[in-house]
Amino acid sequence: MVPSVEECYALMAECRMLDNIREHSVIVARVAELIASDLVRAGVDIALDKIIAGALLHDIGKTMCLEQGGDHAQVGRDICLQRQLHEVADIVGEHVRLRDFQPQGKISEKEIVYYADKRVNHSSVVSLDERLHYILDRYGGRNSEICRRIRANFSQCKMVEEKLFARLDYVPTDISAILNPDVS
Repeated sequence: MVPSVEECYALMAECRMLDNIREHSVIVARVAELIASDLVRAGVDIALDKIIAGALLHDIGKTMCLEQGGDHAQVGRDICLQRQLHEVADIVGEHVRLRDFQPQGKISEKEIVYYADKRVNHSSVVSLDERLHYILDRYGGRNSEICRRIRANFSQCKMVEEKLFARLDYVPTDISAILNPDVS
């Protein structure tokens, strides 16, 4: 089942999602919906409802993991599976790291949410490079292996960006202005 937006917000409340995480998730959903809607108009076969729900719920396990530890993507996937939300479970489970990415393959809902999440730092739309620097500072520390894996993940995300924007009539730097036309 694909949950409605209202059901997503109810699950956020049930899982006690922190306000800042909810705000981040809403912005990720806006970015994902923009990209996905334009891809649908360009003829790409993707499910907009799955993308919006997956984006809203991508951090559903984060509050629990902040309190108890664990991999928030996996915990979020488990939360979705426990609630029979099978259509969005893998989107949630792969929003941090995509498995089996195919640069030449069909565009997937997972790729769009994964990418949208990397474009939102807290509640601001940023470039991939800005987000990479934030993630390295926040999670990389002085551990060269963690930093290597973060960089590899963002290298893959740049390939996702190229794949998505090859079908769009605007560039990645346009997203913020499209979402917020009154901000100059």
